[in-house]
Amino acid sequence: MTRARRMWKALEPYHAITYFAPDTRRETDALGLRGGWMSYFGCRAAPLGPAGPALVAAVFYNFHPAMVARALPDAWSYASPAQLLDARLRAVDSAVRRLFPGTSFRRAADLGRQAAELAPVAGRPIAAANAELAWPDEPHLALWQATTTLRESRGDGHVAALVGAGLSPCQACVTISAAGGPSKEVFQVNRRWSDDDWAAAEDDLRSRGLLDPAGRLTDNGRQLREQVEATTDVLADQGWRALGDELTTELEGLVRPLSATLMASGLIPADNPMAMRWD
Repeated sequence: MTRARRMWKALEPYHAITYFAPDTRRETDALGLRGGWMSYFGCRAAPLGPAGPALVAAVFYNFHPAMVARALPDAWSYASPAQLLDARLRAVDSAVRRLFPGTSFRRAADLGRQAAELAPVAGRPIAAANAELAWPDEPHLALWQATTTLRESRGDGHVAALVGAGLSPCQACVTISAAGGPSKEVFQVNRRWSDDDWAAAEDDLRSRGLLDPAGRLTDNGRQLREQVEATTDVLADQGWRALGDELTTELEGLVRPLSATLMASGLIPADNPMAMRWD
């Protein structure tokens, strides 16, 4: 496993507290937002300001634009981006205090901030927007903000890799499913691609020799998917290379036990509705 992939797996569950802890819904429900997806799109897009659905669908990439449009811009009529930035920090604060009572986060927060400040943001809009936010004073929140900036930097690079490979948003879902990832049904529930969308994506992939008649990746399809993941890792490694092996390894050692606790708790399922795997 590459250094960049290893660090993503170590850090991502701590960031993902914001998606799965019930505290986030309590905060956004109190502001008037309607439902989990409006909460998700509002909180994750908040660093971009009151962005419209076209922009958010473009940078988040693998959601059907109509799904985004059901949440935005309506979310901004209930709460401003600034209010949602505060809400997500309050949610993480309450969740971490409950899950990790008495835990010291200071060293991990210091290293996480160093890593986040070295993570590439050029051409990476979500990462750049998060990198501009003020750092929280509390170490456990500073660590969360660091993991958020780092995962968005990697995610923006992943989108660039998908675009470079000529994979549309729906085709990104089709190919990762065919590579052994979440099923078509999971993606349809959580990304809202219709049967017609999915079939059209498959037809184009077959015409390019990337998918066989049974919907499996061909050798060329597997190579392309592996290229996307390898490019994602190369782009993400820029920041870790700048931080250096010693500090990167130290940060991994500090955060991996936190992530292991989160995964063991069941709060963040390994095969989860966000269509990601962290095991």
